[in-house]
Amino acid sequence: MADKNTAKQAEATTPASSLTDKEREAIAQMPYEEARDKLIQAVQALEAGGLNLDQSMRQWEIGEALAKRAQSLLNDVRAKLDAAQAEQATSADTAGTQSNLN
Repeated sequence: MADKNTAKQAEATTPASSLTDKEREAIAQMPYEEARDKLIQAVQALEAGGLNLDQSMRQWEIGEALAKRAQSLLNDVRAKLDAAQAEQATSADTAGTQSNLN
């Protein structure tokens, strides 16, 4: 029973993330290219090996945060492209006609 209590206490005191608020904010402000490049670096560090468990977990957390940032930026671009395409399709119906001059 003591082992279960010890395990529960360890889980309760283990932080959900090793990233600081400052690090999370920095990632949240990164442009796509920087997030992508840093993600590549994090993956390469993991693939190279030689990291202890804590270092590996930290690289993984950094990689996850960077991947989410990059995907969010790509989603934003996709939404803008979709909106522009929809607008173009709407205006294409009247392109070259007198009605588009009004």
